[in-house]
Amino acid sequence: MERRIRVLIAKPGLDGHDRGAKVLVRALRDAGMEVIYTGIRQTSDQIVEVALQEDVEVIGLSVLSGAHMTLFTKVIKLLKERGMDDVLVIGGGIIPEEDVPALKDAGISEVFGPGTPIDTIVKYIKENVRKKPSSLPSFKRIACYCLIFSHDVIE
Repeated sequence: MERRIRVLIAKPGLDGHDRGAKVLVRALRDAGMEVIYTGIRQTSDQIVEVALQEDVEVIGLSVLSGAHMTLFTKVIKLLKERGMDDVLVIGGGIIPEEDVPALKDAGISEVFGPGTPIDTIVKYIKENVRKKPSSLPSFKRIACYCLIFSHDVIE
């Protein structure tokens, strides 16, 4: 069985508007992706920690507050520090066109503004994700860890 693309959708900063992010979460799930949504008001550290714990291939950041330059670049910096530069990072929200080149130079793969068709985002992710090798499904990994742990306790 092929591993589904794992996507993290996050709302960094103090922005409390998440309707667009929730619409995207649903659409990506409908497109066959496994999606984790962090909710609103997440720090960059929290986002990167969840991305690491959930072993995602894609992070979608959404900001409407105007703090995209600071927040997006901080997430990219933290990902690099954690050795996670293989994660595809996309951005969305209210982002002025003149900021897009700087965001791309910083490591944001693509920026999607209001009105971008969902199919465009889905296609972009599918064409640009660096899929991680298939591994045991998570329930099998947990079972293996339990067996190893119980074996260590018994001895």
